[in-house]
Order: sequence, then C-alpha cells, then structure tokens
Amino acid sequence: MARRTKIIATIGPASDSEGTIKDLAEAGMDVARIGLAHGSLDEAIEKFRRVRRVEASLGRPIGVMVDLPGPKVRAGHMPEEGLPVDQGDIIHLSPGNEGSTAKMIHVDHEGLLTDLHVGDRVAFGDGVVMAEVIDRNADRLEARITHGGLLQGRPGVHIPSDRLRISSPTADDLHMLDAFIEEGIDIVAISFVRSAHDIRRVGVEPHPRGPLVVAKIETRAAVDNLDSIIEASGAVMIARGDLGAEMPIEELPHLQKRIIQRCITLGRPAITATQMLESMVTAPTPTRAEASDIANAVFDGSSALMLSGESAVGHDPVNAVATMARIAARADDEFDYDAWGARVHEIASTMEPHIDDTVTLGMTNAAWRAALETGASAIICITHTGFTVRSIARFRPQAKILGFSTDPQTLRQLSLSWGATPQLLDVDYQADNVIGRVVEQAREHGLIRRGDLVAVLSGSREYPGQATDSLRLIPIR
Repeated sequence: MARRTKIIATIGPASDSEGTIKDLAEAGMDVARIGLAHGSLDEAIEKFRRVRRVEASLGRPIGVMVDLPGPKVRAGHMPEEGLPVDQGDIIHLSPGNEGSTAKMIHVDHEGLLTDLHVGDRVAFGDGVVMAEVIDRNADRLEARITHGGLLQGRPGVHIPSDRLRISSPTADDLHMLDAFIEEGIDIVAISFVRSAHDIRRVGVEPHPRGPLVVAKIETRAAVDNLDSIIEASGAVMIARGDLGAEMPIEELPHLQKRIIQRCITLGRPAITATQMLESMVTAPTPTRAEASDIANAVFDGSSALMLSGESAVGHDPVNAVATMARIAARADDEFDYDAWGARVHEIASTMEPHIDDTVTLGMTNAAWRAALETGASAIICITHTGFTVRSIARFRPQAKILGFSTDPQTLRQLSLSWGATPQLLDVDYQADNVIGRVVEQAREHGLIRRGDLVAVLSGSREYPGQATDSLRLIPIR
C-alpha cells in the first residue's frame, strides 16, 4: 500500500532553492510550510512563488501553508557562536530587541517584567534551556538556569499563555496574511489559539475560496476549548513544543491521542508536529525513539506529520523527508483500518452534525461501509470544497481515496488530507455523464484498472446545482 499519511516540510535557508524544493517534493513532501517568524515578508512570498513553480514543473498539486507567528516571544539574537549556559548559572532578562550577551538576554516582550513572576519557569527554544525566575528588579528579571544548553539564533521564550496579554492573530499576522491572500495561499496556520473567537478573527472567506485555516493547539486554554476550536477550524495542528511547556509532560502523549481522535471524528485533518526527527538537524539517521514517535503518530490517526528545523536548517533536508516517508509508509501498512473505522463510526453516531452536513456525513458513512463490505479498490469523490474527501477520510478506508475537483486550490488543500489523491476534473460538474468521465480519468492515470470495483460519491452540499447526494458502486470492465 502506498503511503497514506501526508508530510509537511518547512522551507528554510537549507531548503529554499527551487532545486531543493523539487527534491523535497520527490522525496515525499505533500505540503510546503513557510514560517513567518523569521525573515522578511518579501522573502517569504518569494519562497511561495518558488513552490508554485516547482508544482507546475512536477504537474501535481503541492499545498503551501503559511504559519503566522502570533504573539510568539523571542530572545534577542544570540552571539554567532551561540551562548552556552550551565545549570546553576544566573542570567538576567530584560525587555527589548537588542542582541543578547552572557550578561543580558533581551526578550521582545514589553510586558516581560509584569507577566513573569518569581517562581515561574521559563523555557527557551522548546525547552532546550530551562530557567526559574528568582528575583525581579525595576528593569530586569533575575533567573537561575535549571537545565543548561546552547542558545542559538533567536530562540522562543515560553511565557505561560494565561499571562500573555497579546491576542492571536496579531495585527502583524493579519497584515502578512493579507499579502498571502493576494498570492492565493492554500492553508494558513494560526499560532497560540486560545478560543474559537481567535479563529473567527482571521476573517477569511471559507475554503476553497479562502485558505484552509489550521488552529495550532499549543496553549492550556486551547485544550480547554478544544471542541469549539475544532468546529471553527479547517484543520488542527498539535504543536507539541509550546504545548509541552504549558502542560505536564506526562500528559502530552495522551493529549496527542485525544486531540487527533476528536479532530478526525469531526472530519478535520490533524497534524502532529515538533521534534519528530530533531536529531536529523545534524545527524544522517534518526534515533530509534524518533522512528517510534513517527510510527505511533500514524497509529494515533494523524493525517499529516510535520518537519520543522529538520528541513528548514538541517544538514540534509531531503534525507529527513525521505526518512519520514519510509517510516510513515511502513506504519501505514500496519495501521488497523477496520478497528479505526468502526471506532469513528461508533463515535460519529452519537454526534449531532450541523444540519448542512448531515446528508454528506451519512453518505460518506455509507460509502465507507460499502467499500469495506464489497472490497472496493477506490472511493472516488467529486468535490468542490474538499468536504466529501475529508469526511470519507475520517474512516481511514483501505480503499484509495481519489478526490476530483475543478478547483486547483481545493486540490492543493487536499494535499493535507489523509489518503487523498487529488485529481483535476477536466469537465464541468454539471456536464452529462460526469461520473463516467471521472471513472475514465481515473483509469487513464492508472489509479484504477479493469476488474476493480469503485464507489463514486458526489454531493449537493459540494455543488448547489446538484439535487441530491449520490453514491454508486461501479465495476470497471
């Protein structure tokens, strides 16, 4: 079976040439992530355009996700060689953007002196270095290093989210998003979401006309408001770095499972992110624990796995993607598809979907059961928004999921959806015998063959001109 779990790779200094982006795509990258916390907006837009040129050269959809930084607090630039700190060292923290030194670490947060209290723990760079605030003066905080390490670049500084008085998305986030909306961005990730209101503040058109909005779960408040955030979002990312700093570390694996299960049941893609192949920033092979982490994220039901520094600044980004692809594909082979589908069916039967979704959710449930019971080799979805594809993907069918659409942006957004193979529909949805043409296209591209049985889904929610949803089982002769 081909790999079903998707891969997101961050484009950074080590991977932002067109040649490397193409190599990443050929190694297994389904979605390119452009983080906006580093570099200029113009540089980020140029990366986006390079991905689009690579997509055109390869002739297949590649989704692009911009990741808005939100109220991310960062330290001022460390010395070029890095700043080593040891357990027991005393450091000083002061508000500002100046470069940091061994005597003073500047933090770009005006409320630093009021938002942090004596006794608070401060994490630098996803917990690479930990410190405890021991004193507060008029212009600085004094902290003791409790876990040493090397501080490099502009590491993030974790301040408990319930103390931050900055909401997400920020004004800068919305300004950058506007620029990418003009470019035709496919997916946007919102950082430090605390409630569904944060998602609604983004104010973009519903996908596919607007981007698919990804809520990053990395605060305690987001965990508390999980269901309403999922309902308001197009997808969810489990951002384990900051989430692990907010919550007890022993809770993190269980939160990951809970969040994924809830997202998939509600028909939203779930992304597992942070430190999946962290050792491959410098090493040619992953640790055994990292390989197990990837496989377990697949078994948890992740729609997609994300690489950050591994592909952005690592010494061999293409190798990192190829390694993740191999591990994920092997885990996909071992996934318990029947048990997962039965569990989702059981949970979904107790939920009350939105009135507009009821018929499509029911039809995709029927399609999953029909494909399971008849051994259908493929489920073909004729889709405008991608909703039908995401709905059938909830059940993790063993049958291929083929998503046909006339909208190129929908196809790029489907590059994030588990198991989906996006295909451009070359006739209008209202054309006579559209289903016959879809089946013919699937055969032309080698996706189905003579002797196969396929299920074909089309829906009125997707295309208002369609009178009713339909499900057909078609033998390929």
